[in-house]
Amino acid sequence: MADNSADRTAAALGEPTLEEQIAAYQREFQDLDPQVEKVVSALSRLNRRMNVAYSRQTADLGISNAEWEVLKALVLSGAPYRMGPGELAKRLGLTPAAMTHRIDRMVAEGLVTRERDESNRVRVIVELTPVGREKWLAAMRLASVFEEDLLQDLSSEERHTLGELLTRLLIRVEHAQPDAGGRLTDLD
Repeated sequence: MADNSADRTAAALGEPTLEEQIAAYQREFQDLDPQVEKVVSALSRLNRRMNVAYSRQTADLGISNAEWEVLKALVLSGAPYRMGPGELAKRLGLTPAAMTHRIDRMVAEGLVTRERDESNRVRVIVELTPVGREKWLAAMRLASVFEEDLLQDLSSEERHTLGELLTRLLIRVEHAQPDAGGRLTDLD
């Protein structure tokens, strides 16, 4: 049933099903391992569709997905939810210029503040505001519902196994491509 639904979605989007994509790749590149390609292509499509879903949810809250990334990074830093722009840029894989642009927008929207560090006047600190924290919480509530729905057909054991398998893949990529957390070009 899930495959039929995926086939209908792919057709509606004008893209080939995974099976059609793999068959086309094998026609052009005979050394392709269809099992590997199915996993990688499914992960890629899942990531793209999840990003679209998250973007729609954050847009409904009046923030962009890019801003949600900054809010998440500040929350992950722990109370008092403060970081330097350089540290934020590194964590999000952005250039300093892209981070400055993003912070400028977020300051204007009241999501974060940007002030000089009193102990080191050269250093700038970006801090989450109460409005920013509320936006983050609202986005997390929406994301939780979406993610629970996404995984509803998997048992607790399957969720655990999937989490372990994906973590192993992530570790392999992070080991082989330690700089892969960044982006090749700025997106905003």
